[in-house]
Amino acid sequence: MFSNRQDAGERLGERLAAEGVDADIVLGIPRGALPVARPVADALEVPLDVVVASKLSAPGNPELALGAVASDGSLWLNEDLVDQVNVPQEYIDGQRDQEADAAQRKARQYRDDGRIPDLADKRVVLVDDGVATGATAIACLRQITDAGAAAVILAVPVGSPNSIAELETEADDVIALETPSDFRAVGQYYRDFGQVSDEQAMSYLDDDTDTA
Repeated sequence: MFSNRQDAGERLGERLAAEGVDADIVLGIPRGALPVARPVADALEVPLDVVVASKLSAPGNPELALGAVASDGSLWLNEDLVDQVNVPQEYIDGQRDQEADAAQRKARQYRDDGRIPDLADKRVVLVDDGVATGATAIACLRQITDAGAAAVILAVPVGSPNSIAELETEADDVIALETPSDFRAVGQYYRDFGQVSDEQAMSYLDDDTDTA
């Protein structure tokens, strides 16, 4: 159990530093990951930036992620789930356009040009506050890989064992502090898991370091 995102980030940063993780940059997924990613970047003494993706939800069930769209427009779909809930292609196409626009707007809000930072040949640590379905993390990991990163590690305080196992096929390494067998939702492992506003999230970028 983590007190809050700050506590989770400090413990995650300590774990990565203890394992000798060598990184050039840490990327957080807005909004909730930024309070976790800031202590991780500080522990590794590297800059903090963002990578953005938007969840593609099932019809009538906003909590069920069919996939996610990255800010560069790339789409990842859970094909098995799409087939299981019998989602029409027209819905997927419409949601893809809508969520791609949302991700691009979010990226521009956090970074003037909206583009992912230059990751060519860089060692990247991607941080989220937790992994449930893993849809957003997969979309972000693929965006980072497509940007030419030399290596990418996904680091999270807590995650679903099944999703973590799937994410291990997308990243060079996955570090999760907790993977409880009875996982139901990320928030159940935080005493304080309140919403993070864009203003709060962006403030963590203001504390950046020039040690890279």
